[in-house]
Amino acid sequence: MKNLILYALAIAPLFVSGVTLANQKLSNQNFNIEENMNTIKYRTLEVNGLNIAYREAGDPKNETIVLLHGFPTSSHQYRKVLNELSDEFHLIAPDYPAFGNSDFPDSSKYEYTFDNLAATINAFLEKKKITSYALMIQDYGAPVGFRIATAHPERVTAIINQNGNAYEEGLGAAWKATKAMWANRNKQTEEAMLHAFSLEGLKWQYTHGTRDPENVNPDTWHLDYLRMSRPNAHAVNLDLFYDYQNNVKLYPKWQQYLRDNQPPLLIVWGKNDAFFPESGAEAFKKDVKNIDYNIYDTGHFALEEDADKIIPKIRKFMRTIKK
Repeated sequence: MKNLILYALAIAPLFVSGVTLANQKLSNQNFNIEENMNTIKYRTLEVNGLNIAYREAGDPKNETIVLLHGFPTSSHQYRKVLNELSDEFHLIAPDYPAFGNSDFPDSSKYEYTFDNLAATINAFLEKKKITSYALMIQDYGAPVGFRIATAHPERVTAIINQNGNAYEEGLGAAWKATKAMWANRNKQTEEAMLHAFSLEGLKWQYTHGTRDPENVNPDTWHLDYLRMSRPNAHAVNLDLFYDYQNNVKLYPKWQQYLRDNQPPLLIVWGKNDAFFPESGAEAFKKDVKNIDYNIYDTGHFALEEDADKIIPKIRKFMRTIKK
């Protein structure tokens, strides 16, 4: 009996050590799973013959947020959101055809209209089997997102709107040259738009209206400039500028969608945006009853300067719609 007790005392530290090691391995496994879920993945998916690039992060079992980018950028504009919110939400940010790392088909094979961009992104979501999601929209993300929302209102759980317009009163002074092209598209009115593709023009879109231009990472407009310098990039984007007038014609339809469906709406808007000033944000109050309304003293790409304020708002808002 004495020998048995001595033996038990001798192996006890080994047993405890083994249990500790096993728990540590289990903990490490759980950490690795969590870390893997939170890592941003850079993927592509073939959609109707096109490779659509996208960024994805977070557990697909969680609430999904589809992040729809604007001009002249790509899913890159949502890098901070993907980094910060993937611990709690499933995030997916596609690049439109001819944007980011997606395929850039010739306009003879793919007509560059907002109808087609929305159809491609909708087909992308369906192929991914994503049928319930909040939409985060900005700039071009609004006409893409509202087309998807009006086609499938039952799929949209909420809208997060960072300078995504749906009202004529939201079209600011920076649309003057574009409206001239809508009235008469010719060589002269097209050439008046070309500054938008220059390095200085792209920089202006990111820094105009900011409190301090030094708050904005210059990699953003330099990356966009490289993509806008590809063959045919100017022509494709002039086609989209011209087609934008068809978005304005659809504003009443989108407003009716808002009135009929009353989606939970978070406004996080840069008030100094020359394209979509605060009047565009204010207009949503006419049609949506309950809005989490937040205005920031910054420009068109509010996330660049105020991500530290906007991202916590998104987290809090998304938690309310989960209840």
